[in-house]
Amino acid sequence: MNKIYFNWSTGKDSALALYELLQDESYVVDKLVTTVNSHFKRVSMHGLRVELLQAQADAIGISLDFIELPESPNMEDYNTIMKTAVHQLKIADYTHAAFGDIFLEDLKFYREMQLLEVGIQGVFPLWKRNTKKLITQFLELGFKAIVVCADAKYFSEDFVGTVLTEAVINNLPADVDPCGENGEFHTFCFDGPLFKSPIPFQIGEKTYREYPAPNKKSKPAGFWYCDLLGEN
Repeated sequence: MNKIYFNWSTGKDSALALYELLQDESYVVDKLVTTVNSHFKRVSMHGLRVELLQAQADAIGISLDFIELPESPNMEDYNTIMKTAVHQLKIADYTHAAFGDIFLEDLKFYREMQLLEVGIQGVFPLWKRNTKKLITQFLELGFKAIVVCADAKYFSEDFVGTVLTEAVINNLPADVDPCGENGEFHTFCFDGPLFKSPIPFQIGEKTYREYPAPNKKSKPAGFWYCDLLGEN
């Protein structure tokens, strides 16, 4: 059996990929790894508070490691931090690393090349599967997820804070992937067969943030965020 860690994003794709991986007797999954913004103490891109991330790990029953990133890391800093963290996992006898990616070829290649440098193999349980069927399977299994981040190019403020249902998925804009695989939206998974019990939370403030364009020809990217507050 191969010792594997899971790159946990807190969202639906991670939840379904981890669920499937745990059914595979070829692997022993005993660690979740998540990148966290060290300045804001939130999950990178999803904007989720680390308290809720920890609550997920506790409910799943798998230990959690944070990889802390600076507020606005450049690519060189990011690669250095990630390589150091993965090297430590290699020393701890991990031979494989799992991801919830579905069809982004360039991202998969990047991950595999970074892992290859330290001698770890990437595993992608959901790779190349139909995203409409995946999100349908996710809901049918009893998973529940709420939208915490959405691209303002496709969605208004009202969409963040929405719990995913079959009706919500069926009414997505035509050019939005059912799993949001192109980054159209991100979620927090708070219930389902992975968890010993649902993760309690309250909906907090909704905010809009804009990020600089990667080049002069592109427009700045805007995103809506919904803050979630853990319940004590």
